[in-house]
Amino acid sequence: MTISSAQALAWRLGRQHLGSGAASAADVVRRLGAVPAWSGDPDLAVRRRLADPAPDAVAAAVSSGDLIRTFAFRGSSHLMAADSAGVHLAVRTASRQWALRSWQEHYDLRPDDWPALLTAVRTALADGPLDREAFAAAVTAVPRFAHLGPALLHPSMTLLKPIAWHGELCFGPAEDGRPTFASPAASPAWRGLPDLDEAGHRAVVGYLAAYGPATRANLHYWLADGLSAGRRRVERWTDEALRDVAAEVPVDGEPALLLREHVAEVEATEPTGAVTLLAGHDQWVLGPGTADTRVVPAARRPGVTRGAALVLHGGVVVGTWAARPGAVEVTWFPEAGAPPADALEAEAARLGDLLGHPGELRLTTG
Repeated sequence: MTISSAQALAWRLGRQHLGSGAASAADVVRRLGAVPAWSGDPDLAVRRRLADPAPDAVAAAVSSGDLIRTFAFRGSSHLMAADSAGVHLAVRTASRQWALRSWQEHYDLRPDDWPALLTAVRTALADGPLDREAFAAAVTAVPRFAHLGPALLHPSMTLLKPIAWHGELCFGPAEDGRPTFASPAASPAWRGLPDLDEAGHRAVVGYLAAYGPATRANLHYWLADGLSAGRRRVERWTDEALRDVAAEVPVDGEPALLLREHVAEVEATEPTGAVTLLAGHDQWVLGPGTADTRVVPAARRPGVTRGAALVLHGGVVVGTWAARPGAVEVTWFPEAGAPPADALEAEAARLGDLLGHPGELRLTTG
């Protein structure tokens, strides 16, 4: 049986909690794998997927330790569920970026210095969060690392990223708008980093559970490009998943991968006419990548990549929106056909509730 792209996207909307909603912010982020912490609107991205979208849901989950903010995909910071973050962090260590000759020369750190550096970081953060200056002072108190002060305080935070990938550092609560650093182990939900191959297997399975049916190109975008895991390694993990838990299914006649336990569900799913308004840089498009034309029409990719707030119809990007005083202004793409007025009105009202102001719909075509 050939699955249609419309069926696949309708099922994926449910898997990503864009239908009935999830019970908690951690459930949302765990299913998506990660949510950008600073680009787009992470609060709206998560709350749109909650059955009970309390205004403080994300902040409360970070405060409790259910969510952490750390460096992950593409070198940027993300919200991740503390109990599963170690999976993607372990995958990110596969590249061993800190072992590159350019890194060794620039930071005067050999690969065999890193265990001691990670121990210094762990000791520095053992008693709680530190601001950047206090953190740098604690690490550089170790004589071997006395020269690292400028690197630890550099605005790019480049040296901090592999420390975070090793699971020894994440962002703590901001103090007067300034970042602090904390240990992920301070979260009661933290599970540490699994073995690399175990992490790779879990990352492939987790991706297919949220973004399936997915192509091999989607998996390479997520793990090889996003986490620098290496294409051969991702191919091996994908082949192992196909052997153990996944199946190849045709979507509009083209091969795609899906967990076996979900095949019957997807085949039975009816296409949907649901309209969904999402913040820019939402995982709905970042997960498969904006080059996936099943989700993002090729002609509309530049605007989506730049972070336009999105209108979906049946899971496909069909427009953009902007919040205006007392209204939600929707620009519907003319090539998408006639907008479904009732569904669009209802979604604009829902968005208005999330934003805390009336969501009167203003519709234009362009």
